Amino acid sequence: MIVPMKKVSLFLLGEKKKEALKTLRALGLVHIEITEGSGERLASLVEKVSLLEGALFVLGKLKNVESKEATLAETLEIAGEIHALAEEKKACQAKMLAMRAELDRVKAWGESDPRDVEMLAEKGIVLCFYEMPRKEYEKLDAALTTVRVGTTRSTVRFLWHRTGVEGEEEMAAGLEGYRFDLPQSSTEEMRREIRETSDRIETITARIDALAVYAASLKRALEACGQEIEFETYATGMETQSLSDEGSLSVAYFKGYIEAENLEKLQETARENAWGLLIEEPNEEDNVPTKLKNNKFVSLIYPLTDFLGTVPGYFEYDISGWFLSFILIFFGIIFGDGGYGLLISAVAAIPIVKALLAKKPIAPAFLLIGLFGLSTVLWGTLTCTWFGLSPEQLPAWLKSLSIPVISNVYADTLWHPFWTSGSVGLTTAQNLQIFCFSLALVQLTVAHIKGALRNRRSLKILGDIGSILQLLGIYYLVLSLVVNAEVFSFGLVLGGIPVGTVAIALIGVGFVVSFAFSNYEGSVIKSVLSSLKNIVSVLLGVVNVFSDIVSYIRLWAVGLAGAAISATVNELAGPLLGSFMFMIVAIVLLVFGHGLNMILNVLSVIVHGIRLNTLEFSSHLDMSWSGHKFKPFQEKMDDKGETL
Repeated sequence: MIVPMKKVSLFLLGEKKKEALKTLRALGLVHIEITEGSGERLASLVEKVSLLEGALFVLGKLKNVESKEATLAETLEIAGEIHALAEEKKACQAKMLAMRAELDRVKAWGESDPRDVEMLAEKGIVLCFYEMPRKEYEKLDAALTTVRVGTTRSTVRFLWHRTGVEGEEEMAAGLEGYRFDLPQSSTEEMRREIRETSDRIETITARIDALAVYAASLKRALEACGQEIEFETYATGMETQSLSDEGSLSVAYFKGYIEAENLEKLQETARENAWGLLIEEPNEEDNVPTKLKNNKFVSLIYPLTDFLGTVPGYFEYDISGWFLSFILIFFGIIFGDGGYGLLISAVAAIPIVKALLAKKPIAPAFLLIGLFGLSTVLWGTLTCTWFGLSPEQLPAWLKSLSIPVISNVYADTLWHPFWTSGSVGLTTAQNLQIFCFSLALVQLTVAHIKGALRNRRSLKILGDIGSILQLLGIYYLVLSLVVNAEVFSFGLVLGGIPVGTVAIALIGVGFVVSFAFSNYEGSVIKSVLSSLKNIVSVLLGVVNVFSDIVSYIRLWAVGLAGAAISATVNELAGPLLGSFMFMIVAIVLLVFGHGLNMILNVLSVIVHGIRLNTLEFSSHLDMSWSGHKFKPFQEKMDDKGETL
């Protein structure tokens, strides 16, 4: 459920701001609505955080068994040293790359030293270096004094001795654009500088590695500075109103939110500190934070929603339980392979068993992954899908556990519903499609039932009932148009009930009722007029219901694609397993192929499985996931449980 909140406004003397914030931080119950602060101290803290983050980034994943403690001042000095070392290392690496590139450029000329050329020039021997295509070189005037120093199939490297004779410059006009510039240092000096720079890089790296023992201190310092930034933001961002012309007396105030059940504690603290306290009920215009509170099982979905960054608005629904229930089903169908489910369960079981043996709490994420694995095992059992193997390759007892109408064992069987006969029936694939569409009907109906319960004291409930009627009618329409028009014909009569006609009637009646009451706010006429103003959107809404139901076929389609990939991998590796020489290749192919398929399935769950919950389901709930988490201003603790 979404924990009820109260909006509170606190009033206190301006000179008591910091003292009051310390008290509130110790209380740890109020979510303060101040997002911007100012001042030199805040800017200084931000710089420190940037320095500490940079140092931790440089250390990266370096691991050191030892861990040394340092004070905040010492830690900041260490962070500064790491930053300076990292910058110097970057400069050294850039210098090495430049020098190596320069050596590669002059390599074809052999050993060179620009000082030798300068010395010859001082003695009147002016040499210029050139590198040009062979064909262009052969076109040069023969009177030019050139000396070849290297030749390839396409290029000539040569020296031109400038003698200064008359007309020499005109003859050398063809040399323009082919001059080779000598390096500023000799090749020997560059090699020596590269060695020295490489040694310096090794020294810097060793020093950074040695400073890794302070990683824990850096993290604590970062958290402490983050907490101080929060404090300073609240202190400097708090509204202040002067009560005297001289400004000697002022009142500071701010707004925030607190859980309704903790209000008495805040009231008691306000009385003790002589604060003014205004308590109000939040309204939809307020930016109310959201705090979810559920049982341990439903709370297993939190690692996933935290990863996605999805938080329901305070005035929206907490669908954590439904989200968990349906994502487990969707995950199982998309992965679709019991063998994959066993692997996922095994991966989750390792950290769970380690935590149990160490008598430590089990991370919810591993429990959630374990549930995903079990869901996949269950679906693979029901459909008889194991590592992409054909039913003929599986034992009889495993095939007997599957449900015939959706099992791969009976993929070629035509299933005849009781109202059909002869050649009219459903394939296993069509039965799976019906299951997906039925999931859509259930999930979307749940959405409108939740809406109806919220509007139970208003005629607006009829709008939700109308939407449910439309869902039922369109569900049959989808079965007829997408699955099998013969089995689900509009002329079908069961027990004297014309099913097709009833479906059309449900769509019509549901549309009219929804049209009249979906916007009800005390007046039916105003509700109808509101629907008329948005007639295009209302009509498109019916189409959207159809597309939303059809959208659930993606579960079957993606699962089918995954099964095809795993079967193809087996077909490619199968012949190789018969030869001892190629067995290793076959094993590598199986591991790579099935591993890649599992990765693609994970992406499919994120793209398709999550979408059905956060888009199709949520749109029928009118949810926009516009919320933000409730974060009370409180003391931060380190790993040892001590206050930072």
